[in-house]
Amino acid sequence: MYKEILDTFTLENLPELDVVTLGALELFESTVLPEVDYAKFKRPLVVGSGNAAVAGKLIFDDVDAVFADESSYLQKLSTIDTIDGAYLISASGGKHAITIAQDLKERNIETILLTNNSEAPAKAIVGEAATFVFPKNREPYTYNTSTYMGMLLSKTFEDERTILDFINAEVVPKIPQNMTAYDAFYLIVPEHFTNVREMFETKFNELFGPKLMARVFTLEQTKHAKTVIPLEKELFVSFGVENTQFGKEENRLFIPLPTGADYVAMMAIGYAFIGHIQKQFPPYYKARVEAYCKETSAVFGSTIQPIVE
Repeated sequence: MYKEILDTFTLENLPELDVVTLGALELFESTVLPEVDYAKFKRPLVVGSGNAAVAGKLIFDDVDAVFADESSYLQKLSTIDTIDGAYLISASGGKHAITIAQDLKERNIETILLTNNSEAPAKAIVGEAATFVFPKNREPYTYNTSTYMGMLLSKTFEDERTILDFINAEVVPKIPQNMTAYDAFYLIVPEHFTNVREMFETKFNELFGPKLMARVFTLEQTKHAKTVIPLEKELFVSFGVENTQFGKEENRLFIPLPTGADYVAMMAIGYAFIGHIQKQFPPYYKARVEAYCKETSAVFGSTIQPIVE
């Protein structure tokens, strides 16, 4: 159902994030994922841009890894001499990934590339044997939902259908239909999902920019001066954890998580919720993405399309 929408949408009817999320779960029900040795190196550099960097933190949460993005990897390489390999995570395998792969090669650091692009430019640098291509759906630019979800699933092995059914049965019915009544959103996640916060913040930045304010913290982080300045119309949404202290009582919303929820469940439920916010507010992203792709193509010196096939 959702996968069919992703196979056929155009610039005139771009799907919201919740549809893309459910479509990703459908994809992985019937798709075999690459088997990656995530314990190949004793202390790897794990590097990526945007939510690729966040995905790396989640995948290697049980490894003594050094985490970096396009702005910090050179500093990490110059100050940490125990790095014995690298995992480069990039959906496209292009843009910053090309430069990062080249810098790692010049330092003779064995690099494994996790990508969704069989023709990734960085593959020519790290080598085909060190490149793992994950399946993905056709999605609007920047959504990168199936891309990193597949990589996470290759580590967590969660059941996609269970998560999809839970979202439809237990999450969607609890989402209010008056979210335009709020000027800001405060998302609270369980402590062990603290790194997922960055994924949600990135999605808000991409879909709403400065038009809609959002903050994402754990409950313990929230206790540290995050609510000094209150906002009358801020909705406090807690995922899997009861919030009995923060925000006006009538502005508190509880969204359940399935028993034993891991990173993919948390990512999918948060993305689905953000997608419903997107549905209720003006189409800020849809109105700008085509023009933005033309602008950013000039920045990177390569053509970036608003629909990623």
